[in-house]
Amino acid sequence: MNAPEIRVEVAPELALFVPHTRRAGATALTVDGVSTLGHVVESLGVPLTEVGSLVVDGREAPVSHIPADGESVTVRPVARPQRVPGAPLRFLLDVHLGTLARRMRLLGVDTAYESTDIGDPALAARSAAEQRVMLSRDRGLLRRRELWAGGYVYSTDPAEQLRDVLDRFAPDLRPWTRCTACNGELRQATKDEVADQLEHGTQQNYDVFAQCRSCGRAYWKGAHHDQLEAIVERALAEFPG
Repeated sequence: MNAPEIRVEVAPELALFVPHTRRAGATALTVDGVSTLGHVVESLGVPLTEVGSLVVDGREAPVSHIPADGESVTVRPVARPQRVPGAPLRFLLDVHLGTLARRMRLLGVDTAYESTDIGDPALAARSAAEQRVMLSRDRGLLRRRELWAGGYVYSTDPAEQLRDVLDRFAPDLRPWTRCTACNGELRQATKDEVADQLEHGTQQNYDVFAQCRSCGRAYWKGAHHDQLEAIVERALAEFPG
């Protein structure tokens, strides 16, 4: 007697997760009558964080569905913008996404970041405890069930990464309101309040300052301001909200 078998077709947007030999059209998979459809999809390499819906024989099915012999399954990507229920939208990035974290903070997006590798269990636990969307290129991390929510970062280029996150999650942008170093909120500050952080030339040439309420770091429109301004203007133009 032949083992029960289903046919699974993965949307082109998710093809990068699937082995090359299974990317063309539908793939025949043997099922055991016990494993859930979510488990089957993950066995193909697709993190469930990237799945928008699962369609079985033309009808949407939950990840808990137990596939039966002869069923045809279509795996669809997340619809954009993706709405994350619950807490105000905020993020957690792993150790490999430092530049993206700083750019998100520059735009005023609440972005926690781990500058050291604390391990997948600790990251997933923090995502759940603080109700943060976990962003990572680590598929294993995104498969952890305790995550509050997650998203795969598809590109290795920080500009493309930022564009993808803004397009997918549509967070509110409030540029120049967060510390790019620690994610704390900024406040206006006088020159005297931040004088101990300023070199002589800065004290002479600048009069407008901000300071992080959490770590105390001072900010002013220094030598790199034009580059930062370009990032902000590009984001606001493309994603006006």
